[in-house]
Amino acid sequence: MATLADLLNHFAPDFSLPMLGGGRFNPADHRGKIVILNFWSAECPWSRRADVVLVYRQLTWARKGVVIAGIAANLNEPESEMRFEADVRHVQYPILLDHRQQVVELYKAETTPHFYVIDQQGMIRYIGALDDATFQKPEAKSIHLDRAVNALLEERAPDPALTAPYGCSIVKSGGSSGPAPARV
Repeated sequence: MATLADLLNHFAPDFSLPMLGGGRFNPADHRGKIVILNFWSAECPWSRRADVVLVYRQLTWARKGVVIAGIAANLNEPESEMRFEADVRHVQYPILLDHRQQVVELYKAETTPHFYVIDQQGMIRYIGALDDATFQKPEAKSIHLDRAVNALLEERAPDPALTAPYGCSIVKSGGSSGPAPARV
């Protein structure tokens, strides 16, 4: 069985998903740019926290050829709730709908948020958490996502390239993701 480490430094599994509000998104359509996939939730407080960072980073990163896409895969979150939360959070990046959780399985995603950074050639170069914050240590000292993106913009390998994701478990049945953080 493939692990997260098995995905690192390999071509990102290809997919095409519908976007909230219409259209489709395929990472391969953005070859030549850095693509950040963010497994996203309308309910998870850790996902809300990540959006605070991403909304501001997107303003700078978009000019540098960085594309962000959220992947909503929790089976308990209706599209109306996703739209509301995306508006409240001022999310400008597309939210992709993974209702069958095929991309969750392809990428072995476990939490929201869970980040995958794909380089300009389509290789996964970073997998993991937004930063080093946890429930017990809520103040981040290192923003892993910033380090990964900046390394790729400078044509270096991210270090670290793999961190443990931290957030709410992805709902794989009709239950609630709830606010309880899960370490994977």
